[in-house]
Amino acid sequence: MPRPPLPLGTHGNIHAQQLANGSFRAFTRFRDHDGVTRKVERNGPTRAAAMNRLREDLRDRARQDTASTLRGDSRFKVAAEQWMEAVTLLVDQGLRSPSTAQIYRSTLDVHVLPALGELRLREVTVPRLDHFVQTVNLHKGPATTKLVRSVVSGALGLAVRHGAIASNPTREIAEVSGRRRRAARALSADERRAWIARLAGDEDARRKDLPDLCAFMLATGVRIGEALAVSWEEIDLDAGTVAIDWTVIRIKAVGLVRKRTKTQSGERTLHLPGFARSILRRRYLAAGGRGPLFPDSLGGWRDPSNTLKALRAARGSEEFAWVTSHVFRKTAATELDDQGLSARLIADQLGHAQVSMTQNTYLGRRAVSSAAAEALDRAYRDDEERSGG
Repeated sequence: MPRPPLPLGTHGNIHAQQLANGSFRAFTRFRDHDGVTRKVERNGPTRAAAMNRLREDLRDRARQDTASTLRGDSRFKVAAEQWMEAVTLLVDQGLRSPSTAQIYRSTLDVHVLPALGELRLREVTVPRLDHFVQTVNLHKGPATTKLVRSVVSGALGLAVRHGAIASNPTREIAEVSGRRRRAARALSADERRAWIARLAGDEDARRKDLPDLCAFMLATGVRIGEALAVSWEEIDLDAGTVAIDWTVIRIKAVGLVRKRTKTQSGERTLHLPGFARSILRRRYLAAGGRGPLFPDSLGGWRDPSNTLKALRAARGSEEFAWVTSHVFRKTAATELDDQGLSARLIADQLGHAQVSMTQNTYLGRRAVSSAAAEALDRAYRDDEERSGG
């Protein structure tokens, strides 16, 4: 009666023999996932070393299908490149932003591959990975570290799905610690008026079209890339609305790209306040209602990076040195909050899917309403009256 075959992914008894040079060879039979039984062997300076190396190899072979291109002894850089190919495919399908792929690629090349690229996947252990991530945090800060962690997790997650490793070690490393997030700061009413007056009196700022651009951002709370991506086709002057469906970004080796907003919640139609409608009517008469709302000097899409550079030059280094394009977004959110709009309505205005993002990051108000103190006063006043206090 023929010997029954080994179950898929299992091996027979391990044997060892001494070689002529004094080292040892451990060997056995292993039935791969394609059904073929193969002889597997590993050498070592001692019998125990050879057998341990063979057991490690057998363990890795048992975890994976031979159709997979990744194994436990594959280098990390191979998994990382396959993961980047998957990210690029998602970009081509419109499911990821090109800028996201660009940031991942840069993070991989600059920080991750120099440290982990030559390691075998099974060598990327929790202690080794934790030490690497905390070192990046120490020297580069939490923002870069979170990107590094995301990239490493993506590559190792792919390795897990291929069966090359049993689990993703990034799940077990310590949390990334960093400086306390600075409180959101918005322009006060006086600061807002002073800022607009400053731009109106600055010849260079006027030439670079900053007064109207800043007023539009204050009126809508949109991001600078979204503001620069608005064309006259998205504006309905009669209804007083603007559709925010696009953003402008620069892609390395490609140039300026007008793409859809990052998420579905980012696509929104906003009603314009009266002062913004007046600005747009004036610009419509001047531009004829064609092309971008805020074009560059040649009439095309304007580069957000160059616009931010112009904004930094306009703000100076004293009174408004802290002002960034996001300050206009925070100011709009804070004004809506002060007017009593719900966090949900403010989140919709800003294009946030999660209300918590709006509350934690964009609402600059810190003082608690006096209504809380008045309610407590009413409650405790009864206690004092009863006790004769």
